[in-house]
Amino acid sequence: MIGVLVIAHAPLASALRAGALHVFPDAASAIMALDVQPNDAPEDTYEQARTLLHRFGTQPVLVMADIFGATPCNIAQRLTDGHQVRLVTGINLPMLVRVVNYRHESLDALVSRAMAGGTQGIISPAATAPQNQMRRSHHDQNHHDHQQ
Repeated sequence: MIGVLVIAHAPLASALRAGALHVFPDAASAIMALDVQPNDAPEDTYEQARTLLHRFGTQPVLVMADIFGATPCNIAQRLTDGHQVRLVTGINLPMLVRVVNYRHESLDALVSRAMAGGTQGIISPAATAPQNQMRRSHHDQNHHDHQQ
């Protein structure tokens, strides 16, 4: 199984982990979260991340960060070796749920699943769908489709 380490601006990492555990409560040992606090020194946060990463032992780990180029991502990039640890940024809950669901697959496959889950989880429901249309009242003053 692949371990998952979420590194994000506080309190997002913990919130995402909690959301994933709501769906997969049995995955608690497979997901760790590190909330990057605004006043913490990046070097201290990096050491915390390394400690969490080492808790996974020799198993492969997918590290997931929130914003590319921000402090959590920069810390995460320092953890990756390209073989046993990979990084995906732009984490959202659909992405994390997909990763947890398929954590038995290879690390490369899981990176692909994460990216697909993240993008496929972003949907703008059509305004023309019947469930999204507002019903008009019989007394609607702006109702112009009656016969004259």
